[in-house]
Amino acid sequence: MRPLTCRWLTTWSIAAVIVQMVGVSVFMLGFFPVKPTLSGVSGPESFHPPDHVIHNLTTPPPHLKSLYQELSEIPPSFDRLILMVIDGLPAEFVLGKDGQPPSKALMDAMPYTQSLLKNGMAIGYHAKAAPPTVTMPRLKAMVSGAIGGFLDVAFNFNTQALLDDNLLGQFFSIGWKMVMLGDETWLKLFPGLFARHDGVSSFYVKDTVQVDQNVSRRLGYELNRDDWDLLILHYLGLDHVGHIGGRNSVLMPPKLMEMDEVLKMIHLNNIVPQHDVKRETLLVVVSDHGMTDNGNHGGSSFEETDSLALFIGPTKYASDYASATQNTAYQVDIAPTLALLFGVPIPKNNVGVLMTQIFTSLTGIVLGIIPSATISSGPFEAAYKFMIGNNPFCVQLYLSDQQLRALELNSWQLFRLLEAQLPGLSCRSFDSDGFSDDQGSGISKCGGAIDEMFCCLYINSKLLHSSWKFKTVSRFMDKDDHCSPIEAYHDFLKAASEWLSHRATDKPVNLLAYGVAAMISSCVILFTMIFFLCKEVDLREKKLLSDKNRTQGWHLHEIFTLGVTLFVVISMGSSSMVEEEQYIWHFLTSTLYLLLFRNIMRSFPAETVQSSVSVIKEQNKKGYFQMCSLFVLLVSARILRGWHQGGVNWTNLPDISKWLEQAGSDHIKLIHFCTGLLLISLSLFGISLLKLKRNFILVVQLAFSIPGLLVLQHIMKYQDSTSTASSEATLLVRSIYVILGIMTVGILIALPWLMPVWISENCSSWTVYFPMSVSIDNQNKSLLVGLRDCVYLIGWAYLYFWCLLQMLLQQPINSMPILLLLLQLLASMLYFSIGGTHHKQWFEVAAIYYLGMAGHFGLGNSNTLATIDVAGAFIGLSSHSTLLSGILMFIITYASPMLALLSMVMYISLKDPSYFVIPQNADCGHILKMMIGCPCLVPLCLNSVLLTAYTIVLLLMRNHLFVWSVFSPK
Repeated sequence: MRPLTCRWLTTWSIAAVIVQMVGVSVFMLGFFPVKPTLSGVSGPESFHPPDHVIHNLTTPPPHLKSLYQELSEIPPSFDRLILMVIDGLPAEFVLGKDGQPPSKALMDAMPYTQSLLKNGMAIGYHAKAAPPTVTMPRLKAMVSGAIGGFLDVAFNFNTQALLDDNLLGQFFSIGWKMVMLGDETWLKLFPGLFARHDGVSSFYVKDTVQVDQNVSRRLGYELNRDDWDLLILHYLGLDHVGHIGGRNSVLMPPKLMEMDEVLKMIHLNNIVPQHDVKRETLLVVVSDHGMTDNGNHGGSSFEETDSLALFIGPTKYASDYASATQNTAYQVDIAPTLALLFGVPIPKNNVGVLMTQIFTSLTGIVLGIIPSATISSGPFEAAYKFMIGNNPFCVQLYLSDQQLRALELNSWQLFRLLEAQLPGLSCRSFDSDGFSDDQGSGISKCGGAIDEMFCCLYINSKLLHSSWKFKTVSRFMDKDDHCSPIEAYHDFLKAASEWLSHRATDKPVNLLAYGVAAMISSCVILFTMIFFLCKEVDLREKKLLSDKNRTQGWHLHEIFTLGVTLFVVISMGSSSMVEEEQYIWHFLTSTLYLLLFRNIMRSFPAETVQSSVSVIKEQNKKGYFQMCSLFVLLVSARILRGWHQGGVNWTNLPDISKWLEQAGSDHIKLIHFCTGLLLISLSLFGISLLKLKRNFILVVQLAFSIPGLLVLQHIMKYQDSTSTASSEATLLVRSIYVILGIMTVGILIALPWLMPVWISENCSSWTVYFPMSVSIDNQNKSLLVGLRDCVYLIGWAYLYFWCLLQMLLQQPINSMPILLLLLQLLASMLYFSIGGTHHKQWFEVAAIYYLGMAGHFGLGNSNTLATIDVAGAFIGLSSHSTLLSGILMFIITYASPMLALLSMVMYISLKDPSYFVIPQNADCGHILKMMIGCPCLVPLCLNSVLLTAYTIVLLLMRNHLFVWSVFSPK
């Protein structure tokens, strides 16, 4: 068999990677398509039935506002709107959970808000947000009523203008003047719409004070002005507090008190003293998402999706505390509710449903109270006065008619959206003209095909509404008769909203199939190259090595290694396994190394019988070293497994990190400092093992100590989870970045040129590296010795610098797991280097790769977006940078897998040269191929297999209930 050359190996590897990248891109393009939307904006046609044809005419804003009020037949209840967004505020902080009020500490932190709820002057909703629970798509949902695409989580870091129909565009079209203070995301979404604005960056999460003071400093000025119609306030501080310290941060109660004072200021200045003025203002307090216990968000857990919608007006709207707090809705329901309350068309792509209770409360249905401003003018004034003067019960009829009219407008808007999504939808076969005054006439149960069901529900609501109007005119109506059309409308709206929400992203199967096919091709290429490489090694072993030193057949640990990959692939088809993947990696990795421990124990008796005394002592010495290394590895793995509970469903269970957090920040800082000290000491010891000039060793050790000591300084002075960044801390961190970068590049470039000088003085050590059974000429020996020492030092630098970077960026509680990960990798490499050629190289590389995967979950990561550490991505940055913060976020999130891949450099230098089986006339290409072939190809192949398998799972599960909440985040 002709051996595979280094050039062809490199060419095919690059080709396989390119094919895989193309396949992933094509698959993502099909699986995460841009959400289809209706073009244009809603206009006067929104107030007519879907089959009514009307030509949109250009109308000036003042006339358009009057036209909308006339066509809607619902006089606006309020004239101005204050939208206060408290970023990251969980609804349960204000409204409680499961029918229970918030804890006493939370109620004491927001006393004025709680008093409004108790007095019935505020009505709160648990407004469920759709994943991904990050700011930009949640703001889109609130103002447009549309479900965003899953990839909005990526666009959240580079917000573009919102082109879809939305509330702000509708308000702007009728001449509203809008002001925005706070998160600059609003300015990016709606450029040019705000008359005045003062934006702040939302991504610099270390700032919890100034980011809110920038909003409040201009609040009093804006509240005293009367030239705006919409005032948006977006406070970011509470979300930043969560990212830094979690829900239970010591900064959380003061931040809640600050938000309560802002709400009190707005209510007392602009809501309460409105009875004497002509313009009435509605205050709506919302949150874009909630947060997990550790303060992160992005996933689909209750804690992350439990957002707040709090409506506050000038009078009493709720009868008791329960009716003011125990309400639920969807976040997209805010858009149609506000549109109907303020008399503008519902946005064209809205999938939300009118929040009936708040609409009826704010229009006075429950208590029979109508704000005077809502009927002070317009075509409804005479009708209202006539009804008041003749029969008070007519007030209820009039207001019920408004409620039904609002539901009717909502149903027309959703039906138009259904017609766009279902081109074959036609309700002409359903005759709605033949209704009689008998309510049951013409009403039927709905079923069958999806289009028939929607037509049936839609026609039923029309018939019952028409019947209600007939009975109202005939005065034959009971007081409960208006409930039937309301229920019919709710049935249609709920069914249409759910179907449209699930259909927000259609997945073209052809693109998905092409992507999967490309990734399968990449897997085949990589597998083929590994097969030929291993075959070549096996053939040369037969020629040059004795049977004792040569690996023969398949062993249990090798079969188990392949079984690990197979088991992980199979587990991907279970949503529960995806949520709790950490248990799989912890168990399988520990089991694999226990099998190696078993092999060591079994090897002692066999070697004792067949060997001489000197050989026995040497073999026993190696065996003891291997046992100690495996013992360190297994103990470290057990501590890592208990450090973070991890996953999704069992995060509430106790673990080491929770115990340390309860002990206090001083204990965590002490552990953080001691871990950094141990890391520096370990690196200095590793450098001292090189058999080079002592002066050179001291210089390298001194160079390695400088960034380590700077990191320790940062830990002692600035690594405090409750403090904001200072200019001194930022400067120190940037200095560490620069030093680490220069040293990493410098060592990589300089060492290959300097190494020949050291080699000439260390020729006597060649016999240590090369056994007598391997025939290699002096030139190749010189080359290999130089490569080994050079690669060893570069590998140490990579591991040490990467760990220092993690000490700087990771949460302080993760400092010890980083050191344990390093110890695991070093112990594993020590075991394999002592073992000589007893293991195949592909197995050794795969075992190290598995350690990296298990360590990924040992750091508290999971397959949800909520465990991504956003706070660390801004360490050393004085302002937001999408590129730099994205790089830092990648470094934090993939700390363990990258550490395992970087360890391959040191692994190459520690590998027994007899395994490489290099002939005397071998060239540099052959040496490189034998040294780095498996360390490069095996991780690529394993990644390719897992990625390809998961894309196939996604293809099969594309219509699964948990496709967006569980499968897509992974």
